[in-house]
Amino acid sequence: MRPAPDPAGIDELDLLDPRLHAAHDLTPVWRWLRANDPVRRHERFWSVTRHEDVLRVVRDPATFTSLQGNMLRTLLRGHDPGAGKMLVVTDGPAHTRLRRLLTPGFGPRTLGPVTRSITAATRELLGALVRRGGGDFVTEVAAQVPLRAICELLGVPEQDRQRVLELTNEAMLGESDGGGTGVPARIAQSEILLYYTRLAAQRRAAPGDDVISLLVAGDLTEEEVLLNCYNLIIGGDETARLAMAGGVLALATYDEQWARLRADPELIGTAVEEILRWTTPAAHVGRAATRDAELAGRRIAAGDVLALWTASANRDEAVFDDPGRFDVGRSPNRHLTFGYGPHFCLGAQLARAEITALLAELRASVRAIEVTGPVTWLPSNFINGIGSLPVALT
Repeated sequence: MRPAPDPAGIDELDLLDPRLHAAHDLTPVWRWLRANDPVRRHERFWSVTRHEDVLRVVRDPATFTSLQGNMLRTLLRGHDPGAGKMLVVTDGPAHTRLRRLLTPGFGPRTLGPVTRSITAATRELLGALVRRGGGDFVTEVAAQVPLRAICELLGVPEQDRQRVLELTNEAMLGESDGGGTGVPARIAQSEILLYYTRLAAQRRAAPGDDVISLLVAGDLTEEEVLLNCYNLIIGGDETARLAMAGGVLALATYDEQWARLRADPELIGTAVEEILRWTTPAAHVGRAATRDAELAGRRIAAGDVLALWTASANRDEAVFDDPGRFDVGRSPNRHLTFGYGPHFCLGAQLARAEITALLAELRASVRAIEVTGPVTWLPSNFINGIGSLPVALT
C-alpha cells in the first residue's frame, strides 16, 4: 500500500511532480479538495476536483478548449504540436470532421473480429501465466492484449506486429514517465512514425478496411494521418493496459469481491465499469479557458489552465455511494474514465471488450490471485497506474 499524504500539508504538495503520484495514494488529498477547495488555484493552473465541475468544463469546449493541449505538460508550455490536427486536441468543426472519419473504424462491423482476437490473445497469454504459476501481470498480459488489438485495427501486417509491439512498449515508457525525454523512448517514437508513414503510403496505393485506410481516404495531410495514428496507438493502449492491471490488483486485494465475481458471471458487466472507475487510467484531463468564466464561485481568466482531476471526480461522494469501496456490482456507475461530451473516448467499447475478456478468462481459469512482490506505480501526473504487478495465479 502506498502512503497517503496529510491534506493539512496540501500547500507543500507539488501536484506536477510525477514522483508524488507514484509514491503516494492521493485519495485523502482529493477528498479534502472536493470538500474545502474544489476549484483551487495553484501557481500555474487550477485544480478541478468535483464530478459536477469536471462535467461542466468538458461540456463547454467553446469556453474550455483542448486546442492548446489536453494535459498539464503541454498546456503549461503553451502549445501542443498536434493542436487542430489530432482528435484529442481539436474542437469544433475540425474535431467533428476527424471524429466522423474515425468512428466507422470503431463500430460493430470492425470491432467484431477484433473482439474475437482479443478473447484468443487473452486466453493464450493468461493461460501461459497460469501454467508458469505467475509472473509480472503487466508485462506478460496487460501490456500485450491492447497492443495486439490496436495493431489489428490499424491493419499492421502479422509479420510486423512483434516489432511494432516492441517499439510501442518502448515509446510508452516515455509517455508514462511524463514526457518521453529518454533517448530510447524518442528513438522508438521516431521509428513508429516512420513505420506508419510507410504503411500510410501503402494504404493510399491499396486501401483496406482498417483505420489507417479511413484516415488516408479522408483528405488529411500526412502529418494529420501520422499524429492520429500515434494517438490511437498510445491512447488505445493506455486505458485498457492500466485498467486491466489495476483491476487484477483490486481483485487480489478485495478477495470477497473476487469471490462474488467468480460466483456470478452476471457481474462481469458491472465489474468492468467498476474497474474503470476504480483505476481511472488518466489522472487528469487538461483544458484552457478561452474567455473569462466562473466555476464553483471562482473567477477563471481567459488563458488560464485547468487540470480536471478525473481521479478525484471518480471518487466523488456526491455521485458515488461509498466511493472508497471497490464493488463489482456497483450500479449506477457514472464514472468519467472515458470523458464526456464531444471528447468521449472513441475506443471505449474496445477497452470494455478487453477488460471483459480478461474477467471472463480469469473466472474460467483462475481460483486465487496473490500479489507476490512489490507493486510499482508509474511516475506521472497524467497516467495513473501500475508499472509492474508480480502475481501468483492458482
